[in-house]
Amino acid sequence: MAKIIVQPDLNSLIEFAAYRIANMIHATLQFNPHFCLVLSGGSTPRPLYERLAQAPYATQIEWAKVHIFWGDERCVPPNHADSNYRMAHEALLSQVAIPAENIHRLRGESEPSQAASEYEQHLRTFFTDEHELFDLTLLGMGDDGHTASLFPGTAAIHEQEKWVVAHYVEKLQVWRLTLTPVALNRSANVMFLSAGASKAEILKQVLEGEFQPDVVPSQIIAPANTETVWVIDRMAGALLTLSE
Repeated sequence: MAKIIVQPDLNSLIEFAAYRIANMIHATLQFNPHFCLVLSGGSTPRPLYERLAQAPYATQIEWAKVHIFWGDERCVPPNHADSNYRMAHEALLSQVAIPAENIHRLRGESEPSQAASEYEQHLRTFFTDEHELFDLTLLGMGDDGHTASLFPGTAAIHEQEKWVVAHYVEKLQVWRLTLTPVALNRSANVMFLSAGASKAEILKQVLEGEFQPDVVPSQIIAPANTETVWVIDRMAGALLTLSE
């Protein structure tokens, strides 16, 4: 079941998401020794990361207890302009007091299948409880309904065992590394961010259309024990009938 939260514009969406994340981290750290956050690539997350690097969040959040993971990565070096790691590092990680050992990046510069295998092993070693992995997973959605690097018609959507896969995305003619639904759906909280009029039609299809994850892969993200929250702006939600 999805919970839809509509904000007036992108700036309001970013402020709401930053406040929600900060509160979630604070609440979780009252009971747990660390907070595991999965970052997304894409255009909407960058201003969110930049906001989290500013006052009051830069000092309010206990960054030393936050562990950072990625939902997907391009198969490029970490200093490449297309790297999801580079974007997050520039916008957030280099701006706050987070220990280097708390940053768990996908190694896009390595051979893809090796990088996927190594990240899976790293996750399985880090998480002792395989039933629930991440405290919060941030996701975006492309104009074709993809999320992370789960693209329409790709086998990764239906992976049943692996937590991480490397696959060749034919429509882009590139290799991608991605967490699979097996891992993503073991998140305590999932927050999608979607903004802009270009997302209106696909968002309606994802949230109100027939369940067709091969067509709109974002539908496959549905953790069993939690509510998936969609934080959207008014333009993205213009065609929805079930928003609140």
